[in-house]
Amino acid sequence: MTPRRSISNYISILVFSILMLFAWQAQAQGQTQGKAQNQAQEKADENVVQVEPTDSVPFFNGFAVSADLVGPLQLFVGDYGQYEAALRINLKDRWFPIFELGYGKGEHNDEVTLISTKTNAPYGRVGIDFNLMKNKHDKYRIYVGVRYAYTNFKTSYSHPDIKDTYWGGTSPWGAEDVSGKYHWAEAVFSVDASIWGPIHLGWSARYKKRLSYSKGDIGNAWYVPGFGKNGSTRLGGTFNVIIDI
Repeated sequence: MTPRRSISNYISILVFSILMLFAWQAQAQGQTQGKAQNQAQEKADENVVQVEPTDSVPFFNGFAVSADLVGPLQLFVGDYGQYEAALRINLKDRWFPIFELGYGKGEHNDEVTLISTKTNAPYGRVGIDFNLMKNKHDKYRIYVGVRYAYTNFKTSYSHPDIKDTYWGGTSPWGAEDVSGKYHWAEAVFSVDASIWGPIHLGWSARYKKRLSYSKGDIGNAWYVPGFGKNGSTRLGGTFNVIIDI
């Protein structure tokens, strides 16, 4: 190997080594800068305040009117039933104050005592429903709610003439417009489904608990408007046609 060739080899090795050193330093510096940038970005991300999207639905978001179909069907097939309508106010699609007004009718003939009773009177309820859906703006809703209800009614009683087995003859028995009052509370579970445009269908299941009452001079009325058959508790339900306004 000639001296010139040896010198050339040494120079080549030296240049290659210097280039490798610069490449390694550049790579290390790039990694350091990238790591610093990532840390800075992570820190900036931690300082960013997450802003929730603004809810554009107003606090008062309209109201709905409805009519119950179960009560008229009860009147058609049974001894009692009612006509009932409701007004439900929409507060931001979450809370729904509600007012229910109805007119109950009952007429019953007891086959054992032969006593006939007749009751016709209005009733009212006031309460609030809460929308359980996670997406409260969905067109389908599930509610839980409570009601306070009251009715002031009159009942008429009649009976076939009673025979006097001692003196003979007969005597009439009956009473007209015997007053009664009922206060009760209701726990309500209901579902509301959109059908077309503003038209909805909904149903409710109700547990009714008597709070206080006045039975009048004759005794307990057979039927209480809006409550059902006389008793301390009752189960009931509605099926409603609802129109959003």
